[in-house]
Amino acid sequence: QVQLVESGGGLVQAGGSLRLSCAVSGRSFSRYSMGWLRQAPGKEREFVAGISVSGSTDYADSVKGRFTISRDNAKNTVYLQMNSLKPEDTANYYCAATYLVFSATPREYDYWGQGTQVAVSA
Repeated sequence: QVQLVESGGGLVQAGGSLRLSCAVSGRSFSRYSMGWLRQAPGKEREFVAGISVSGSTDYADSVKGRFTISRDNAKNTVYLQMNSLKPEDTANYYCAATYLVFSATPREYDYWGQGTQVAVSA
């Protein structure tokens, strides 16, 4: 069984930064591609950033140049550094794992965390 636990969310002013962490239990972390997805109230869950087993990354257009995803296989942890935050980044952020090489499609993720709330004030 794989468990994912997010942390690092909070309230920040526009232009500020936050760093989200996702700790993953289990022995196969290095075999998963990892993703960060978010869901704002009244909206569908959307892809934010992903990182493959080899370390390749992909980002939603809305966060390119502001967010950075990384992973530390020794610590079974994936991170999302969020800079220049905007009010429209306000959402519940989820960490997820997939056996696929890469995915920007929420339904293709196999395991999910509980989420961490990010709120950006204007």
